[in-house]
Amino acid sequence: MRSVLQLRTPEDGSGSPGLNGSHKVRFREPQIEMAHGAGGKATRRLIDGLFVPLLYGVQGAHAELSDAAHVEIDGTRVAITTDSFVVRPLRFPGGSIGELAVNGTVNDLAVSGATAVALVVSFVLEAGLPSGALESEVRAMASAARAAGVSIVGGDTKVVEHGKADQMYIATTGIGRQLTGVALGARLVRPGDRIILSGPIGDHGITILLARGELDLEAGLQSDTRSVLPLVEALVAAAAPGLRWMRDPTRGGVATALNELALDCGLGIHLTESRIPIRDEVRGACELLGLDPLHIANEGQFLAVVAPEYADAALAALHATAGGEAAAVIGDVREEPAAAVLVTTGYGGSRIVDMLVGDPLPRIC
Repeated sequence: MRSVLQLRTPEDGSGSPGLNGSHKVRFREPQIEMAHGAGGKATRRLIDGLFVPLLYGVQGAHAELSDAAHVEIDGTRVAITTDSFVVRPLRFPGGSIGELAVNGTVNDLAVSGATAVALVVSFVLEAGLPSGALESEVRAMASAARAAGVSIVGGDTKVVEHGKADQMYIATTGIGRQLTGVALGARLVRPGDRIILSGPIGDHGITILLARGELDLEAGLQSDTRSVLPLVEALVAAAAPGLRWMRDPTRGGVATALNELALDCGLGIHLTESRIPIRDEVRGACELLGLDPLHIANEGQFLAVVAPEYADAALAALHATAGGEAAAVIGDVREEPAAAVLVTTGYGGSRIVDMLVGDPLPRIC
């Protein structure tokens, strides 16, 4: 779940619409729990009930969230996003916290219709962290930045006492350049639009679980962490006029991202279970643990909503791009059920899929 809102300065020139402290706080939970950072319902309550009214000055039951904010500075429109990474273990099959920090920020800009230009990075390091472990992550970040075509231009470092930071936390902020001809938002989504998924889901979350040794399961899985910008650029080139909305389904998975869309546009999202690409290893692990693959985090996939007349061209463009071979149309947008996600199962029945509740896989990104 993202917590970036696209806000406009009042037309009367009175300044920022928020930061006045006059809006009512609705968040009344007695303390912060792990679930508040899992990207599901608890996170949404925290954002809508505390952060939005006090920091942004927005009233209402729900604020439309995005992966990046778009701001205009002296006539130049730029995208900006920020994220933090607290994954454990630091290194896992297919990636590491350093690579994840770069790719995650580049992807937040990409699915907001922007190309990453520059990143700044902050490290919170625990005293006693082996210097070799830090060097490995800095090298991983440098390599990921080169691969993504983005520059790391600055940062900050803090060190805290031993036992206070679980080795290393990384926070990144990215600035991007708007892609030409792209306009995105839940308000643009219409009944009949198609839902496209770029590839198999659940690889990252289940890989992290296996890397912790918490599940006795033999699997050749690895994290899907990567930059999705090449896929987004291919999609834009083929279907920009019909591209309505994009999101990378990280914390909370596909189910949470699409529930946010349904809430923001007020329409129904219909998925067909058999069309959703999932590896057998992920499906098996989820069955053993009683988890829904739609709630498992991803770090190298994205969702897109496109107008029906552009769906074939969009899918063909993804299939022709390296890493997009498994992309699929997994559903469509309808009038009903309003503000909900419905999945048709392989047995012909249907079920409502809600946002993630609780925190089944902590510290995954």
